[in-house]
Amino acid sequence: MESALAIHRFHFAFNITFHYIFVQLTLGLALLIFVLKTMAIKTGDERYNNAARFWAKIFAVNFALGVVTGIPMEFMFGTNWSRFSKAAGGVIGHTLGMEGLYSFFLESSFLGLLLFGEKILGRIGHWLAAGAVWIGSWLSAYLIVATNAWMQRPTGYTLGPDGEILLSSWWALVFNEWAFWQYLHTLLGGVVTGSFVVAGVGAFYLLLHKQEDMGRLFVRTGVIAGLIATVLVAFPTGDQQGMLVAKYQPATLAAMEGHFETGKAVPLAILGQPDVEQGRLDNPLLLPGVLSFITHKRWDAEVKGLDAFPRENWPDNIPLLYYAFHIMVGLGTIFIAVMALSAFQLWRGKLYSFKPLLWALLLMMPLPYVANTAGWMTTELGRQPWLIYGLMRTAEGTSPHVSSGNALFTLLGFMGIYSLLFMLGLFMIWREIDHGPASVDQPESPAGY
Repeated sequence: MESALAIHRFHFAFNITFHYIFVQLTLGLALLIFVLKTMAIKTGDERYNNAARFWAKIFAVNFALGVVTGIPMEFMFGTNWSRFSKAAGGVIGHTLGMEGLYSFFLESSFLGLLLFGEKILGRIGHWLAAGAVWIGSWLSAYLIVATNAWMQRPTGYTLGPDGEILLSSWWALVFNEWAFWQYLHTLLGGVVTGSFVVAGVGAFYLLLHKQEDMGRLFVRTGVIAGLIATVLVAFPTGDQQGMLVAKYQPATLAAMEGHFETGKAVPLAILGQPDVEQGRLDNPLLLPGVLSFITHKRWDAEVKGLDAFPRENWPDNIPLLYYAFHIMVGLGTIFIAVMALSAFQLWRGKLYSFKPLLWALLLMMPLPYVANTAGWMTTELGRQPWLIYGLMRTAEGTSPHVSSGNALFTLLGFMGIYSLLFMLGLFMIWREIDHGPASVDQPESPAGY
């Protein structure tokens, strides 16, 4: 049973990690396309419309791959995690159902209008379609995050006579405090990804001296949006999310920070290697008192270490949790620095010819994907060993009749199919980038539209 549990966990982790590659770019591009359409109406500059059409094509490819990889996850609740679904389906079914019925249909329907309806809708109608795609994608994200937030901090429920979890307050589920800050942090992470991708493609054109006018527009749009998003990811959203972890999941906070012994004026570990067996952090680089201040807004505040909690309630994989968290924070700090320097050079009018920064923007395009993935690993690893924090252990939620062999067979199948989809998606996106935005014409409406 332990081997089956491990494979079930890895199977779901692989699927959701692969799926989120596409989701984060969708969240970022949805906003940026709407911004480009708004600028087109405000300025009358057709370059903004060309840019919006170009990124709408990239968005469509990304959206299609996100749908293909996202639908199996809902089925996995029944196939791999049936006991969890039976116990908690009366709660999470609300948010997951609303996500599919309202936000997904809104986003997908108006995406068709965005791609093919420009001539029929006119300037204002097409702008409204872009806004509906943006709202649909962000509403979808909220309902999914609210589901995850309930698993992190269960609210608005009662326990039935047979141990089933019953929803007692729809409002408490949807407006969970944890969901609010986690949602903003997740959204801004997507905007960071979208901004780096847009700026990176613009830098690519400028470095090749290809479609330089559009390249400058992409770099400017990506850098301005990226600077705002990278700062807001760190503060206030990241800060508030950390305070919620300290309040409701103190064992998770201790593991994230490699903090083994309860104490006051606790330092923040910038570097170090957690030694779980010895209960210490090897080769640490510490900032005195900073962890106490970040979590409690007092330099001398007490912060509980892992020694304050039963070992069976410690996160399962403390080293991986610790490194995932520090990768996320480290990359986030680098993103702020790169975007701030790029914005400064943009203000000076020298960014478009400053090759070191253009190369940095180009080569850093994959790193927001790494940071966002590390962030979700921090969230999910930190909740362990709980599937629903404080209510259901992960081992209690699996499907008892799905063997490790069955789970491994489907996992290998998913890996093969997703590898092909990923290569196909990259090929299609590369073709659009190689073709370029300057020659993107206003699309014809499909026959009979």
